[in-house]
Amino acid sequence: MHDNKYFHYGGDNMRKSMLLIIVLALTLVVTPASLSAQDCVISFLTVWSGEDELPNWENMVAPFVEETGCTIEAESTRDLNAVLTTRVEAGNPPDITAAPSQSTMQTFIEQGELVPLDFLDMDRMQQQFGDVWINLGTIDGTLYSVFPRAAIKSLVWYSPPAFEAAGYEVPTTWDELIALCDQIVDDGAACFSIGLESGAASGWPATDWIEDIMLRTASLETYDAWVNHEIEWTGEEVTRAWETFGEIVGNEDYQFGGSAGTLATGFGDAPCALFTDPPGAYLHRQASFIQSFIMDCPGGDALVPGEDFDFFGFPTIDEEFGNPGLGAADSFVLFTDGLVRAEDGNRKPFGDRRLQKLLHSQGGRTASDLLGAIKDAVARHRGERPLDDDAAVVVVTVGL
Repeated sequence: MHDNKYFHYGGDNMRKSMLLIIVLALTLVVTPASLSAQDCVISFLTVWSGEDELPNWENMVAPFVEETGCTIEAESTRDLNAVLTTRVEAGNPPDITAAPSQSTMQTFIEQGELVPLDFLDMDRMQQQFGDVWINLGTIDGTLYSVFPRAAIKSLVWYSPPAFEAAGYEVPTTWDELIALCDQIVDDGAACFSIGLESGAASGWPATDWIEDIMLRTASLETYDAWVNHEIEWTGEEVTRAWETFGEIVGNEDYQFGGSAGTLATGFGDAPCALFTDPPGAYLHRQASFIQSFIMDCPGGDALVPGEDFDFFGFPTIDEEFGNPGLGAADSFVLFTDGLVRAEDGNRKPFGDRRLQKLLHSQGGRTASDLLGAIKDAVARHRGERPLDDDAAVVVVTVGL
């Protein structure tokens, strides 16, 4: 799930990046027949793909795989909501998934499909995460998702050498941005290279534009009301945001390839127009993760971050609303919950509270020790009664 959240940042050129590293110290998925890790296979549904995202994930969980012998079977899709809904309806949900949209998550919660993470040590979670990340993963007072990665979205990328050669200056306000675009067009190039194509998820880069504009033309309270469906999409504030965006995408000359190019260009290919000779465009609005795509452009491996390409904050529009930054992150949720439903001879479930008490009593133990403690506790509870469902538990340690 890409959850967006605003925050304020300062300085002419923010160089701090947000990094959340979640190390999965233990993920145990077992068959109904036993609690052995020998046949441990974890299904993972994600929007991550390509040469960077999935390999980075595999590197992150490599210590866990080595210690447990478990296999992680990753399935990538850009149509997460549709694929996930189909699998849930078929009774074949993944063990772990990138969280779907908020509304889809709410539906799964109402259906009892998602595993609440209330067995986690919330004191430790609050030490490791800021409140904003815990709040974003919480629905109706219960934590359901954790965030392994975050990005800053309110960035406009450019080439400092190209700017210097053309005599352009970085704009700090919307009026200065429009004036710069007019100057770039007069010089024979396009102002922005925009790519909205993203398979089944096509269009999401445009929603980020609207959100950034909304945060600069209306109050934070209005933005929250919009996100929570408390104001109409035809309301005055929303209409203004769309019309402001239209000053860019409604001008064919401002866009590399015109509006047809904007619609057809893949979001990861769009920044490449900034690094041709001569440049096809001079600006690209995208989140911090786009730098890996820039390095994949033709000749991109020779580009030096901070020298050949850099960024500035999305310009202020209305001074009274300041210059907030839009953030986003991917989060994970769990679907397998057979362990807490494991029943004894009287059909009494093992339960969340029993698991939580066990985890609290095992603080500081290694993953393998904790694995043994969980196996023993569930085995004692079950006695001779077999498991009726897959069983899973996740212990998450987080470092910032």
